Amino acid sequence: MKILVLLLLTILPIRAWEIPKSCDQLVVGIAKTWNSSYLKVTLYERTRSGWVVVGQPANGRIGKNGLAWGLGIHPFLSAPHLKHEGDGRSPAGVFQLGDAYGIHKSIRKHRGLSYHRVTSRDLWVEDSASPRYNCHIRLDHEPSTTWEKKAQMRQNDYPHSLKLYIGHNTAHKSKPAKPNGGSAIFFHIWRNAGKSATSGCTTLPEPNLRYLISKINPNKNPLYVLLPQAEYTKRKAEWKLP
Repeated sequence: MKILVLLLLTILPIRAWEIPKSCDQLVVGIAKTWNSSYLKVTLYERTRSGWVVVGQPANGRIGKNGLAWGLGIHPFLSAPHLKHEGDGRSPAGVFQLGDAYGIHKSIRKHRGLSYHRVTSRDLWVEDSASPRYNCHIRLDHEPSTTWEKKAQMRQNDYPHSLKLYIGHNTAHKSKPAKPNGGSAIFFHIWRNAGKSATSGCTTLPEPNLRYLISKINPNKNPLYVLLPQAEYTKRKAEWKLP
C-alpha cells in the first residue's frame, strides 16, 4: 500500500498553494524590502472579471526591523527570516482577519464583524509561557497582578484605541499558538503621524483604518497579504494574487 501511495505521489502533480476561492476580499500590504518599515495597503474585492481595487490605497507602517515570515494560512516558509516574539518584525504571508477591538462605544462596521469594546479587564496574552499565549482574555475582576496589568489591552494609548486582529500564530481549541512565535498582531492607528514604526503590527492613518474596518465583510472570508515587493512579484501568479 505504501509503495502504491508513493507511486501515485510521483505521478500526480502537486497542486500549488493559492488564495482560497472562498476569499472574495483581500487586503494587500506591500513593503519595498524585507527590512523596510513602510508599506502601501490596498483593499481588493473579487468580481467575475477578477480582483478590483476598493477605495484608495493608503500608506502605513510596519515593524521597525521590517518583515519576517509569519504563521498564517500560506505554506510554511522561514528564509530569510522567521517571525518570533520581540524581533521587531511584522509577519509576512497570508492571514485571516479577525474581530475589531476598541475603546469606542460603537464603530462603523459590517453587521457580521464582531466588535469588542475594550475595558480595563480585557487582556491580550503576550507571555509565551502561558497556555493562553496570543489569546484575548476578559477578566471577571480588575487586574491586580503585575502579569495582568502588563497584558491589559487598554493602556491610555490612543493609537491602540481601535484595532483589527491579524491572524498570525492564532491559537485554536486543538492547537495552541506556537511558543515564542509572535503575538498581538493587529491593524491599528499609526503613531506620530506615521513617523514611528511598530513592534510588529500594521498601522494606518485613523481615517484609512476606520474605512478599512467598515469594509471588512466576514462573509467574504477576508484575508491579509503582507509581503515585500520582490516576494509579492515572485508569488503573484502561483498564489493568484491581484
